[in-house]
Amino acid sequence: MKIKMNSKITLIAFLLAFTFFGCKKENTFSDFKYTDKPDVLFCDATNNKLYKEALYSFEDDILKFYGKDNPNPTLILSYSQFIRNSIYTRIKYEDIISEHTLKIFEALKNEGDLWDANNTKSHLNYNSKIIDCISNNIQDQALKTTFNSLISTNFMEPKLFGSPLMTKYVNTLNDKYLATYVALDLFYAKLFDADLSNINFDKPEPLDFNVIPPKANTEKQ
Repeated sequence: MKIKMNSKITLIAFLLAFTFFGCKKENTFSDFKYTDKPDVLFCDATNNKLYKEALYSFEDDILKFYGKDNPNPTLILSYSQFIRNSIYTRIKYEDIISEHTLKIFEALKNEGDLWDANNTKSHLNYNSKIIDCISNNIQDQALKTTFNSLISTNFMEPKLFGSPLMTKYVNTLNDKYLATYVALDLFYAKLFDADLSNINFDKPEPLDFNVIPPKANTEKQ
C-alpha cells in the first residue's frame, strides 16, 4: 500500500512538473460566462479575469451540487458543506465539477507560478503572486493573521487553515479574496488527484421521486 501511494505521489509530481515546464504555453482561454458579474480581485501581475471566472464557476458548481436536494439552495450553506467535506476529504470532485469548470481548470494549469510540484500538502504554490495578493486582502483580521503566519512559517496546508476557516465560512460571501483561496486550494488544486477522464457531462439528472408532478387538467373545455 505504501509503495502504491508513493508511486501515485511521484506520478502526480511528474505530471505537475511536466505541466509547469514542459507544456507551458500562452493562456488563450476565451469562454467567459460571468463577465456581467462584479469583479472579485484587484491583483497586479495576475490574470484577474480568469480567476474571476474560476471563482464564479466554482460557486455555481457547489450551489448546484449541494442544493440539488434542497428546494431553497443558498450559496452560504453550499460553502459550509463544501469546506467541511473538503477538509475531512469526503468529496468526490468529479461529481461536482461542470464541463465549463473543467475547461477553466485546463486554463489554470498554464497560470505561471500558481502550482508547486514539490508541495506535498497541496499542489497550490503558496508563494505565488495570487496567494500573496489574497494574503494581503483577507478582510477578517484573525483569519488574515493566521493565513500569513502559516505561510511565513511554511506550515500552510488546507487542514491547518481549514479549522479556523470552518468557523468563519460565512465570510466567503462578502470576502471574495478568501473565497478565491477556497476555490483554488480546496477545489482546483484537488482536481489533480481526481479522475476526470470518465466524466459524462451529458448524463440526465436523476429523477426525484419525492416530487409529485402536477395533475393534468382533464376537465372538458
